[in-house]
Amino acid sequence: MTKERCYDLVLVGATGFTGRLTAKYLAAHAPPRLRWALSGRDQSKLAAIAATLAREWPDQSEPDIMVTDAGDEIALRAVAETSRVVVTTIGPYVSRGEPLVAACIAGGADYLDITGETEFVDRIWLDHHAEAERKGVRLVHCCGFIAIAEDLGAYFTVQHLPQDAPLKVNGHVRFRLRFSGGSYRSLIQSFARSRQRQVVARSRQAVEAEPSARKVYALPGKVRRNSYLGGWVTPDSSISAITVRRTAAVLPSYGPEFGYGHHLVFRRFSALSGFFLTATAAGVFLRLVPVRKLLLKMKKAGVGPDQTERDRSWFELIFIGEGAGRTVITKVTGGDPGYDETAKMLAESALCIAFDDLPRRSGQLTPALAMGDALMRRLRTAGISFQIVKTSTI
Repeated sequence: MTKERCYDLVLVGATGFTGRLTAKYLAAHAPPRLRWALSGRDQSKLAAIAATLAREWPDQSEPDIMVTDAGDEIALRAVAETSRVVVTTIGPYVSRGEPLVAACIAGGADYLDITGETEFVDRIWLDHHAEAERKGVRLVHCCGFIAIAEDLGAYFTVQHLPQDAPLKVNGHVRFRLRFSGGSYRSLIQSFARSRQRQVVARSRQAVEAEPSARKVYALPGKVRRNSYLGGWVTPDSSISAITVRRTAAVLPSYGPEFGYGHHLVFRRFSALSGFFLTATAAGVFLRLVPVRKLLLKMKKAGVGPDQTERDRSWFELIFIGEGAGRTVITKVTGGDPGYDETAKMLAESALCIAFDDLPRRSGQLTPALAMGDALMRRLRTAGISFQIVKTSTI
């Protein structure tokens, strides 16, 4: 960006549960005298958070306050025009996120979020990718555990495989976490909009260009017992897998052919059965408005698991990559995936975009395409482990 900005970054949604954790992480780990601001609807809550951060981290500059609403286009434009990077934790994104994306493109600010909503990501690509690319603005979605661990984990795995041969990578995730009110509400809305999600996905597929002279595809999978992984494995087609394949479609280092499969791992068959039953019921009953209203009343937005509960949470991703007779097994591990690590990933992504030397790409980007090695270095320094478990050659 050539225009001088007041702020290096603005955090939108700073009074929400994940927003507060992200603000604390930035205050504790950002470069001293970071030029930043907190944004949200409630000025008194923002002021209280800013004062607490200043008191607990006196070496860090106290953030300014910008009062905004998700639908206030003038206020959002002011945020975008005064900051180099805009970071948002406000969901559900499909109903609240688009105005801020549009403001960032118009105002020339890079945009990051933690959405896991495929409908939102596809809508933004359809409506805004071309203009963002033309204006040199980066739109980076899924900058939390929902995709960064998977995207960078696959990226790390591919770095240890031959780059001139067809490659296959399977990722396997297991974790322990509890949902906050905001995540709970986003999840309910996502299940309720399954039909809209499919329509938008097909619209994007109809116009998005395939990589020339290369093939990227989803690996088939089935429910099975895996002794190496210590549990039952089931294929999953979430945004994590989609993100990995979108990275592969752009980067030639993923080989002339790249297949990727994403899987959930359950230690017990009863847990796997419970997951299927819950997902099936949610897909049917959450389309009913009375059911959604009842469930939404059961958990308030802005609240989430306390520190003790988050300290018990964890995640582990195991990748098995194969190509040209070589097999590599890698692992990505960390703490509470839903909130502590997501806040860390989002904050480090924002600092990476703001301060690091990155590839010259713009438009809608995956985390690996936008930040790649620079973000992986940051996350390793911050305590998230990327390691090679085993390599073998036939």
